Amino acid sequence: MKERKEEGLQVLGRKTEYSQNYAPEVLESFENQHPDNDYWVRFNCPEFTTLCPITGQPDFGEIRISYIPDERLVESKSLKLYLFSFRNHGDFHEDCVNIIMKDLIKLMNPKYIEVTGFFVPRGGISIYPYANYGRKGTKFEEMAEERMRRHE
Repeated sequence: MKERKEEGLQVLGRKTEYSQNYAPEVLESFENQHPDNDYWVRFNCPEFTTLCPITGQPDFGEIRISYIPDERLVESKSLKLYLFSFRNHGDFHEDCVNIIMKDLIKLMNPKYIEVTGFFVPRGGISIYPYANYGRKGTKFEEMAEERMRRHE
């Protein structure tokens, strides 16, 4: 088993420095020790904050990320710093969910991933965007299609 310090992780174990702007470059990954197993990894970020791109007002919500890894996993502290980087970033809720999913696909190339946002109501309306991806040409592509069809 490879030692974690050999992975080249930069933020784990260091003093936390928060970016004031959207920062996908802070995301780090490490080797999956069980790539032959299909298993779920789930992250909940109940204090996600971003800005409305029109009004500049803060939007609050929870981001849930679930994925089935292949060769790489996202390092959790880097994910925390990445999600925090949305704090001063202006995007619609639907954009945030899709940007997060695409950045994680680029980082890890997972077998399957889904990202859901549960945003606090503004103006009396809650928005719960959902995006998913399954690797093309695999059972995970079919799974993504099925989960999208059955999504509530």
